[in-house]
Order: sequence, then structure tokens, then C-alpha cells
Amino acid sequence: MTHRMQATILTVDDERDVLELIRFHLSKAGYDVIQATSGREALEVIRCRAPDLVLLDLMLPDIDGFGVCEILRRQPATATIPIVIVSAWAAPDSRHLGLELGALDYVTKPFSPKTLVERVQRLLDLRQPNRRRAG
Repeated sequence: MTHRMQATILTVDDERDVLELIRFHLSKAGYDVIQATSGREALEVIRCRAPDLVLLDLMLPDIDGFGVCEILRRQPATATIPIVIVSAWAAPDSRHLGLELGALDYVTKPFSPKTLVERVQRLLDLRQPNRRRAG
């Protein structure tokens, strides 16, 4: 029996219930999920673990999601990691700035867990076309 290479997803949010909701659904879909609750913690985790994709909240206690995005895009080692912003900020300006800073997608809270998993799968499939989806 062959298993697809398990992708690692970092989810960054200071709300524990959101982290758990995302972890539950992505784990069920076959992903390895790691978590961070602040911008600084996210940058440290990314440096150590190099996730395949980052789900990033904008409102964080120290460095906000825009700052994290900007830092990741400036460093060659992290410049190509796909970032999906997951935020309660629905303003077109927030969405525009997030995408301008290098996020590939923007999901507004509250979100459908099924839709979030589908977007993650689509981005990972685009990034690694040889990878087969589980299920």
C-alpha cells in the first residue's frame, strides 16, 4: 500500500478554537498539522519545520499576519511557501494588501471547513503536480 507524501500545514491563529477546528479537518484529510499562536512563534516554527503551506490569521498578538507575510516573502528560504490568509477582516483593502504581500488565497472567517480543505488541496496540487491526493 503506498501513501502519498504527507504535507505539513502550519496554522497560525491566536484563537484556540479556530486552531482546533482547522487541525481537526486538515488532519482528517490526511495532513500533518502544526500550530502557532503568534507571528514570532510562526516564524520560528517555519524556520525549524519548513511547512508545505501556511494558514495565517491577520490579527496576531505580536507581529500581525501582514508582517509575517512580508518577512517570509523577503527571505529566499521561505519566499515560495504558499500562504493562505484566514481572517475575520473582510474589507477589500485587507484582502488586496494580503494578496499584494504574497498570499495566494484569502479565506474570510467564519469559513466552511470543507471549503478550506479543498483550497489547501488545490494549492498543494498546483505546487506539486506529481503528488496524488488522498481519498
